[in-house]
Amino acid sequence: MALLQISEPGQSPDPHQRRIAVGIDLGTTHSLVAAVRSGVAECLPDAQGRVILPSAVRYLDERRRAIGFDALAAQADDPEHTVVSVKRFMGRALADVAGADKLPYRFEDRPGMLALHTRAGVKSPVEVSAEILATLRQRAEDSFDTDELFGAVITVPAYFDDAQRQATKDAAQLAGLNVLRLINEPTAAAIAYGLENGSEGLYAIYDLGGGTFDISLLRLAKGVFEVVATGGDSALGGDDYDERVAELLLSKAGLPGLSAVDAHDKRAVLREARAIKQQLSVEADARAQIGLKAGRIDSALTRAEFEAATAPLTQRTVDLMRKVLRDAKVGREEVQGVVLVGGSTRMPVVRAAVEAFFGRAPLTNLNPDEVVALGAAIQANQLAGHGRDGELLLLDVTPLSLGIETMGGLVERIIPRNSPIPTARGQDFTTYQDGQTALAVHVVQGEREQVELCRSLARFELRGIPPMVAGAARIRVSFTVDADGLLSVSARELGSGVEASVVVKPSYGLADEQIAQMLQEGFATAEGDMRDRALREARVDAQRLVLATRSALAADGDLLDAEERALIDADIAALEAAHTDSTEPAAIEAATKALADATEAFAARRMNRGIRQALSGRRLDEL
Repeated sequence: MALLQISEPGQSPDPHQRRIAVGIDLGTTHSLVAAVRSGVAECLPDAQGRVILPSAVRYLDERRRAIGFDALAAQADDPEHTVVSVKRFMGRALADVAGADKLPYRFEDRPGMLALHTRAGVKSPVEVSAEILATLRQRAEDSFDTDELFGAVITVPAYFDDAQRQATKDAAQLAGLNVLRLINEPTAAAIAYGLENGSEGLYAIYDLGGGTFDISLLRLAKGVFEVVATGGDSALGGDDYDERVAELLLSKAGLPGLSAVDAHDKRAVLREARAIKQQLSVEADARAQIGLKAGRIDSALTRAEFEAATAPLTQRTVDLMRKVLRDAKVGREEVQGVVLVGGSTRMPVVRAAVEAFFGRAPLTNLNPDEVVALGAAIQANQLAGHGRDGELLLLDVTPLSLGIETMGGLVERIIPRNSPIPTARGQDFTTYQDGQTALAVHVVQGEREQVELCRSLARFELRGIPPMVAGAARIRVSFTVDADGLLSVSARELGSGVEASVVVKPSYGLADEQIAQMLQEGFATAEGDMRDRALREARVDAQRLVLATRSALAADGDLLDAEERALIDADIAALEAAHTDSTEPAAIEAATKALADATEAFAARRMNRGIRQALSGRRLDEL
C-alpha cells in the first residue's frame, strides 16, 4: 500500500522546507519588517540592531542612494533630493496634496500621479517607496540567510483608496516582493494585540501615524478578527503637528511662514519642530534654537501652547471616532478597550483625548511603533502555511460605498460601505433607448447620491448589445473586491453573453480630507440628497416617456384623429416644460401621469394593430 507524506496541522506542506514570509509596515515616518520565529512575531533589526528604518531616501547621483538613518541625517542639508513622508504622495495628483508649496521639493504634475525631481531624475512616489521596501526585503533576507522570500503582507491605512492601495502594491512588486496580501493597519494591530493578549470582545484601534489616521472597531473572538466599522483621514498625522509647530516657531520669531521660506529653511524648521514635539511629549516646555537663512529662531514653547496650536488636529480624530461608533451603532461603554498604534500616539494630548472620549485609559502595553508590523507578520505566517494557535480568520471591510452612475447623474450603490471583504455583488440594469447597442459604465466611490459629488474611479464600455426596445436588455453589472481591497467590475448582457470588464486602477488618490468629508457630507446632506435624487429620477422618467411617445407617434400616429393628436401634443409640451422649469418632483410626476393617461387609449390601439399584423394571413392551426 502506498504511503502519503505526513503534514501536521499548522506546518508547511513540505516539512523539509519552511516558507519564509514577512510583514511590512510601510509607514510615513518610519518602516519596519517583522517575521514569526519559533512561534513568536518579532521585528527584524539591521546590522546595528535597529528595528526602525526611517522612511527617507536621499538621491546622491543617478546610481547611489542613501536610505534610512543616513538619508534622514542629510535632510536639512540636501532637502530637495532627500524625500521623506513619501507615503502621502502615493496614488495622488499634485492637486490632491494640500500645502505642497510648504514642502522643499520640485514636483512634476504627471498624468496619473505626481513625481519629484531628484539628482537621479524624475521619480514617482512608487519608485521612492520601492527603495524603502527593497531595503526591508534585503534586511529580511539577511536575517534568514536566504535570497528567496515566499512573500510579504504589507500594511496600508484603512482609508487608502483603490489608487493608493494599487500604488503600494506596485511599489512592492518593483522592490522584488511577492505581495501575499495588503492588510489595513488597524486590523494588523488588532491581530497582534488580540493574539498576544488573548483578548476578546469589541476593541477600538486608534492609529495616528506620521501621515495618516485610522480608527477601526473590531470584534475579537478566538482567532476571528471581524472589522465592524472603520473611519479615518488619509491626510492627518504627525507631519501635520510638525507643520503647526513650525508655523508657530516662525511666527514667534517674526519670520515668514513655511510657504515663503526656501527649501533648506523649510526642512530645517520642520526637523526642529519635530524635535520640539517629541521633547514636549516628556517635558512641560522646550526651547527651539536654530539659524535659518531667513533669520534666527530662539524661543521657548510650552506644552500648553503646543496643545492649543494643534487642538483642531486632535479634535478631527475625536470627530472621526464619534462617526465610527455611529456607523457601528454602538455606545462608547460597549468598547472594552482602546489600542494605541503609531508613534504620534505618544503625545500626551492625544492619549488624554482618547481617554476622555472613551472614559477609560487606552492600552499601551505593546510598542505602538511595532504592533502593526507584528500583526502583519502573523498574517504572513498564516498565508505561508504556518498556522498559529489554529486558524486565523480575518474579516475586513471596505470603508466607502462603491457603485455606478445611472441616468440623471445618480449613483446606484452596488457595495455599501463597511461591507466585509472579500466580496462580490451584482445588480441588473437595462437600456434607456430603443436600439441601444452600447452601455457606458462609470464606477464611483462615495456616500452622496449625485455622481459629481463622488469620486470617479474608472470608466469602460459594454459594446455589441443586440438592438432591442428600451428596457428589454438585461445587463448584469458585477463588482468584486478582493482581500486587498482592490476592485474589479464587469458588465454582461445576459441574453447574448457579450461582456466587458475592468480592473479598477484609478489614476490618482483621494484629495486631502476628501475621504473623511465624504461620510460627513453624506450624513449632513442626506435629506437634500434624497430630494435631489427624487427630482432627477422624475426627470429621467419624464424623458423616457416623452421619447417613447414621440417614437410611437412617428410609427402609428395615423391611429389618432386631429383632436386626440392635439391633446397628446399639448401634454408632451406640458411635460417638457415641467421637466425644464420645475424643481418639484411632484409637479413633474403629475405631468408624467397626465401624458401616460392621455396615451393609454392610443397604446391599446397600437397593440391591437400589432396583433392584427402578426395574425394576418395565418391559419388557426399555425398558431
